Amino acid sequence: MSHDPAEQPSAPLSLAPESRSRSSAALGAALTFALGAVALWATNALVGKTLLASYPVSQVQFLQFCGAALVFALIRLTSTSPYPLAGERGSARSAGNATLAAFAVGFLGLVGTMVLQYIGFASMPVIEANLVAYTWPLMTAAAVILLGRPRRPLLLGLVAAVGFVGVALVISGGRAQPWLEGGSLVGYLAAFGSALCMAFYSFAVGRLAISPDRLLLPSALIGVALTFAWCLHDGVVRPTGAHLLLGLYLGAGPMGLGYYFWSRAAKLDHGGRIAVVAYLTPIASTFLLTLSGESLSMTAVAGAVLVIGSCLAVGIEGMETRDDVQNGR
Repeated sequence: MSHDPAEQPSAPLSLAPESRSRSSAALGAALTFALGAVALWATNALVGKTLLASYPVSQVQFLQFCGAALVFALIRLTSTSPYPLAGERGSARSAGNATLAAFAVGFLGLVGTMVLQYIGFASMPVIEANLVAYTWPLMTAAAVILLGRPRRPLLLGLVAAVGFVGVALVISGGRAQPWLEGGSLVGYLAAFGSALCMAFYSFAVGRLAISPDRLLLPSALIGVALTFAWCLHDGVVRPTGAHLLLGLYLGAGPMGLGYYFWSRAAKLDHGGRIAVVAYLTPIASTFLLTLSGESLSMTAVAGAVLVIGSCLAVGIEGMETRDDVQNGR
């Protein structure tokens, strides 16, 4: 049988459009999941503020982790194609190390982020704590770019610095009394710690060979146990039916589905384009809090503009940098 050599190169060429189509579909799915997470996260501070007016942080967190654990358990039970753990088919030691690393990412990302965020909400004005806690997209984008090859490193450093100046303005300009006093300092440190935990999670989760449900369910169960012990220490207030539903919504919605959607988006998005979507969260959540009666001083408003603007600028720079690398420029 004879073969025409002129026809052979056509096979690899026909794969390129198919590959681009798969990449486009993955990006579309990633953006859909990311937008779903942002929509849920935008309601977190508003609902949390409502519950914290009547219940201690420990009880609000217990309800939240219970709701999240139920969602993660349902997702796990209905999951048909779980990702294997890195090293599962290798040595037992490698598998054990991969499992510990995954649990550490899940614990810091879920338990660390949410507990510290709610301590911030309870210790200072929610609208300010929310802005500080949602500096995590800036931290994530800056880390990704610094580990890569930014086109304009000096400009990037300046933009990131402006973002953290904005954080300082939010902290110093949002309250009449000095922010270093008592609970205010605890609140700001907790909110900033929450941002660090979420930045670490967003950076690491896409690099783990494990499905989001396997990563998050154990962390949520640990959160249930820890917050239950915290409740026993603080005392329990019996929630009304409406408040019980709101607490479970915080777990099932912003924590449960929000984290699951974001984790799926991070795994599907290999170009880092969903980073810009995350910056919609502080805009939407601050808008909802303003509608509920929360307010910021003009200094804090200026800081919020700097924070959100720098987040967007760093995210756009990150997208341009990754596009240049992929195009070989």
